[in-house]
Amino acid sequence: MKRKQLKFVAGSVVIILTLAYLAYSGFKEGNAYYQTVSELYASKDQAYTRRLKVAGDVVPGSIQREGKSINFMISQQDEKTKQVETLTVKYVGNDAPPDTFVDRAQAVVEGQLGRDGVFVANKMQAKCASKYEKESAAGVRKSD
Repeated sequence: MKRKQLKFVAGSVVIILTLAYLAYSGFKEGNAYYQTVSELYASKDQAYTRRLKVAGDVVPGSIQREGKSINFMISQQDEKTKQVETLTVKYVGNDAPPDTFVDRAQAVVEGQLGRDGVFVANKMQAKCASKYEKESAAGVRKSD
């Protein structure tokens, strides 16, 4: 092989390996496992090393804003034991929280559990809790 061809092949290999590494690391970063609060606590050491998604209802009165971060708690009832589990969350994402992020809203957080038991989230989604209202005979809506 000529010297020029060797440089071209070597450069191509470096570029291909770099692109492969970036694709792999991007996939690894974007890959988050969904777990319930109960499963998160049961998984112990694995919870500290993997990116996870956890969903639950925002505990009323738990939202506290500290500078750019937001501390709050979510709760979720275990389907098997019917016990309500809570998780303390610290949201440190770059995006502002959604307008629907209020007490009792359903929230999905993505991040990693810290050794201190606080789930550090860099992504959050929220949707408003459903409230069904019925109209009384007088035309005034009553909330159940």
